[in-house]
Amino acid sequence: MFRSMRRFKQAVSEEECRKILTEEKRGAFSVIGDDGYPYSLPINFYYDEEDNRIYFHGAREGHKVDALKKCDKVCFTTWNTGFQKEGRWEWNVTSVIVFGRAKIIEDKEIIVDRALKLALKYFPAREEIEEVFTRSIDKMQLFAIDIEHMTGKLVCEK
Repeated sequence: MFRSMRRFKQAVSEEECRKILTEEKRGAFSVIGDDGYPYSLPINFYYDEEDNRIYFHGAREGHKVDALKKCDKVCFTTWNTGFQKEGRWEWNVTSVIVFGRAKIIEDKEIIVDRALKLALKYFPAREEIEEVFTRSIDKMQLFAIDIEHMTGKLVCEK
């Protein structure tokens, strides 16, 4: 169903993909938007390895929500900052591409737990999280991507 990587020699392991999903903070979330046009937006995310899901939050209405109601098939891409080999100018960057199905999470217990884990990835102190939660948890929508296929690739930008 999913294509294999054409440049398979640049493929990285599933373990490396999961490491990048755990460590990186931003990615591009893509849906099939209005009139079949792709719609991609930057998101902050939390990867839960146990669930094999990517969680993120957003508004309860808008282009993303409308698109997901029509088609739940999505793509998510993230990449690391990379590295340079000593004495070289080019960067070596690893990217991860995920295909899956996204859903709106309705279970309040899961929303609170995963939203807290998401916040812990970004906020400098738990006290700030509690302040934001009190103000906005009931307005926030939590989404999850159930991962169906994932590939990672190390690319030298030369």
